[in-house]
Amino acid sequence: MSARVTVYTTAFCPFCVRAKSLLSQKNVPFVEVAVDRRQDLRRWIAERSGQTTVPQVFVNGAALGGFTDLVALDRKGELDPLLSRDPDAGDPETPR
Repeated sequence: MSARVTVYTTAFCPFCVRAKSLLSQKNVPFVEVAVDRRQDLRRWIAERSGQTTVPQVFVNGAALGGFTDLVALDRKGELDPLLSRDPDAGDPETPR
């Protein structure tokens, strides 16, 4: 089983495309949530991640950051273990 991955994006974001591509190359299923017109979700993302930019990637309810954060984790060999963890039933659900 793989982790529960959610990617918050906007329509015209090249880093969003790159983040989704990286996850797809790793065969990681993810849910994409567009936040273009969702100020409520943008506020929630800022509160949870401390970031106001997109993409924002959450794995099992925990904020990982954006595309550059994913690449940094991948280069250190730390991304794959995070993406392969089973979702923890106690993790908070992210809004859709």
